Amino acid sequence: MTYVAFGVEPGRRATYELRQSRYQALGEQIAREAWEIDHSRGNRCRLLDVGTFNGAARRYIEQHPGAENIDYEAVDIYPHGFEFVYKHQDWTLHHIDLLGGMKSLPENGYDVVICEQVLEHLTDVQPAIQDIARVLKPGGLAIIGVPIFPEGLHLVRKHLIPITDRILGTGRKRGHVQAWSLRTFAREFSTVPQLKVCEKRGFRIVSGGILRSLEFTRTWWKINRKIGALVPGLCTEVQLVFRKQ
Repeated sequence: MTYVAFGVEPGRRATYELRQSRYQALGEQIAREAWEIDHSRGNRCRLLDVGTFNGAARRYIEQHPGAENIDYEAVDIYPHGFEFVYKHQDWTLHHIDLLGGMKSLPENGYDVVICEQVLEHLTDVQPAIQDIARVLKPGGLAIIGVPIFPEGLHLVRKHLIPITDRILGTGRKRGHVQAWSLRTFAREFSTVPQLKVCEKRGFRIVSGGILRSLEFTRTWWKINRKIGALVPGLCTEVQLVFRKQ
């Protein structure tokens, strides 16, 4: 049986599925940012979703006041075609391989840049990181999220697991080619000093399994949000929130 997560995303496993709580968090913040841009400058908010996949982030943004002031653009290789993207007719979609950066996009062109659960799939993350910083407007908001491991365990996932896969001959091709702790992920952004971290927030210390039933309660989701704010480095996923100086 499938459910509608947070009242907006069908086909999920629970109504407050913790795996999707990262989208709920960015949705709240981005809609608020768009509202402030409208009321302080009278401008529309230009948003770029880097690695949009099926456009799930937009579902979560749209449920909040301010979202009506957003113009949506996206970057991906669209393995399932443009039609796979939620409301694809209402986006400006750029077919770009992130390993080469985003050189065709304008410098200082976007008020908000999202890059959620994408960088871990890239063998080289620096071209994407450099161009996220380049295309973001001064004062703009960037929200970048990846899965992480507790400090030390990221080294096991990065170095030991690929060796055991080869030794055991599993033939398994893992989609995640990067493995970070919160510290090592934040270190990737030392190359773009114009991006200043203003928040680190974590999601999902424990989810699914025997605790799945708790993901049908708003209280469990709220508790997890508080834990993620206090100890983001112990969570399964993290978002770094930046402002461009």
